[in-house]
Formats: sequence, C-alpha cells, structure tokens
Amino acid sequence: MMSAGTNSVTEGPRSGLPESRQRNTIINGDCVHLMRGMDRNSVDFILTDPPYICRYQSRSGQTVLNDDNSAWVRPAFREMYRVLKPDSLCLSFYGWTKTDLFFDAWQAAGFRVVGHVVFNKRYASSSRFLAYHHEQAFLLAKGHPERPETAPADVVDWVYTGNRFHPTQKSIEVLKPFIKAFCPENGVVLDPFCGSGSTLLAAGELGCRFVGIELDRDHWRTARSRLRRFV
Repeated sequence: MMSAGTNSVTEGPRSGLPESRQRNTIINGDCVHLMRGMDRNSVDFILTDPPYICRYQSRSGQTVLNDDNSAWVRPAFREMYRVLKPDSLCLSFYGWTKTDLFFDAWQAAGFRVVGHVVFNKRYASSSRFLAYHHEQAFLLAKGHPERPETAPADVVDWVYTGNRFHPTQKSIEVLKPFIKAFCPENGVVLDPFCGSGSTLLAAGELGCRFVGIELDRDHWRTARSRLRRFV
C-alpha cells in the first residue's frame, strides 16, 4: 500500500485499493472486487450514480456497462456499507423502474432510508406514458448520523451538462451541496461508479479527499483527465 498523503491514478484491475487515508485515488476495475480490498469503516460519505438497470442508450448510441443485469447490485451496496464509517451517509441515484431491486440491496446491506431527493429538469429526458422531467436519489444512513448544520433541499433544480464527458453525466454544481452537508472537512468521499469523475471533481473543489472506481476504461481515462489537478 502507498503511504498516506500521496495521490494515485491506478491503471487496470488489482486486488484492492490503497488505504482509505490515501489521498485522491481513481482506479479502473470492478468496484465490488476493489472495495473488498478497502478498510472497513474507512470513508466518510458515499455519493454515487450506479447503472439504472434499464439498458440505457443515448441518442448517439452510447451505453453504460452493467446496465443490462442486476447481479452487482447487492454485492456493491454490501461493500459500500462495510467501508462507510458508522453514523455516516450515502446518497445514491437509482433507476425508478428497478426501485424494488435497489431497496432490497440497501436494506440487505443494513442501510436505512432517511431522505429522498428529486432533481427537477426543465426538459424531458424521454417520454413514454409520461414525460420524464426528473432524476432521483435516496439518502441512506449507516447507523445514526448527526444532522447537518444546513440541510440541503430535497427538490433541486437540475443543471444540464450536455453529457460531453459521459452519456449520463451529472453536474458538479448539483452534487456539491450534498458533499458539503454530509462529508466532514477533509473527509473521504467514495464513488464506486465514478463515470467521468463528476463526484470526485465536486469533492476536490470542496477540499475533500476522494476515491473513485470506474469499470469502463474510456470513462476512467476521462475521469483521470478531468481530475488531473487533484491527483
């Protein structure tokens, strides 16, 4: 393991991540396998946007790895719960069409649902029986976290990124209020499905340390490029 206080961008899968006190790590590989190499109770806040299990395809034909199966859902959240410190929080986006699968995984891991966030879009991302004007995330607790000094709103205006770096890219400005509220100063933010690195970038700009994992090598390279000033 690397010494504390250094930065790391790791290529290719490996048996585990550096110690969680390791500063600013982005690694390419399977998050379930890699989180098993992390210390228990070692990260302060998790903010993640996992595949929605909806076989997503963008207008340009881009897809998301592991969006066609649910085999990873329970193991991933079990490991997230293990590495999260007691009395801490996880904010997870999810696919509403698979709410039952996500709820099952959260509860099996040991999380309690303590909040729900709706991100209001001014445009419809798609239309079927309804025009879809929102994204959503659940706030999950391990133990009994203290309430923040300033609670973020549970209805938030969406900021469109143009998806320049990832087909489901999130805006760092949308993510920042939750990191600021739920991660202590200089704490460690984990995103095991880090995509193009938006969560990590938001954490870095707020002075937090971060650990990101991404399975797709192209997106990992994008995250590495976007986070270069922090790693």
